[in-house]
Amino acid sequence: MESRQGRSLMSTTALRTKPRRSRLHRREHQVALAFIAIPLIGFLLFTLYPLLFSVYASFTAWNGLAAPKFNGIDNYIKMWNDPYFAKAMWNTFFMMIGIPIGLVLSMALALGLNRKMRGTTFFRTVYYVPVISSIAAIAILWQWAYNGDFGLVNQVLDLFGIQGPNWLANKDTVKPALIIMATWKGLGYSMLLYLAALQSVPRYLYEAAALDGAGTWAQFRHITLPMVRPVTFFLVVTSIIGGSQIFIEVNIMTPTGGPEFSSATIVWYIWRQAFNNLHMGYASSMSIVLGLIIFVITVIQFRLNRRNQFSID
Repeated sequence: MESRQGRSLMSTTALRTKPRRSRLHRREHQVALAFIAIPLIGFLLFTLYPLLFSVYASFTAWNGLAAPKFNGIDNYIKMWNDPYFAKAMWNTFFMMIGIPIGLVLSMALALGLNRKMRGTTFFRTVYYVPVISSIAAIAILWQWAYNGDFGLVNQVLDLFGIQGPNWLANKDTVKPALIIMATWKGLGYSMLLYLAALQSVPRYLYEAAALDGAGTWAQFRHITLPMVRPVTFFLVVTSIIGGSQIFIEVNIMTPTGGPEFSSATIVWYIWRQAFNNLHMGYASSMSIVLGLIIFVITVIQFRLNRRNQFSID
């Protein structure tokens, strides 16, 4: 009995006694904390603090120069009654029509470049060049191409006897013009991700399907599409987030928001209210609403993707 109590006492004492750490262990621990602290401080200073300040500024009348004056929910009431805000939101989401178009085209390109033939490396490079190019340079290039008098697009249409419009000065064609340009620029990025996903699909799945009599379309529908679904999900989420923040292209190609405000996006309108009109508080409230909309859409996408998950044994 005494020996049993002695063993329990010794074990309790051992648990309470902290092991001594070496100098090297303490130094590694300090270095690890320093590496963690750098991104943490950056997040607190450049992400969390601006976010919290934007939430506060959205409830104030602030011009960016004088001290903010609290005005309650006046900015949100103004936003609800602002027709330009509604127009900018509509333009932003309308331009996202290019997302499914870009996914289909990039998938088709990936399928074509996934074959063993000469020149695939060259075409992969050519399609990826717009992705790494300056968006400002690309916007200026397409602005010239869309010119109604001497633009390249209308010159090509003229070869077929079609008289092209002044794309960026027409309210009916300015949004399709921006959609075409954005789709063209992002095509190489989506194509490269789809190509990597296609090359990781196990070949035995196609061989087994072929033995069962499945044709090309059946293999694409029941094997290829499910296997590249994670890439599609990633591209849809990131494209929606990026598409909702489109600004540079609009600001360069249509600096006044286009004819009848037809190309103004929500980020462009936020920038105009903040830095042109010095309505920083109102711009902050629009930014908060935009962030909430993106957050809700992203959560819905994750929920839908979770329902469609699968695994291969």
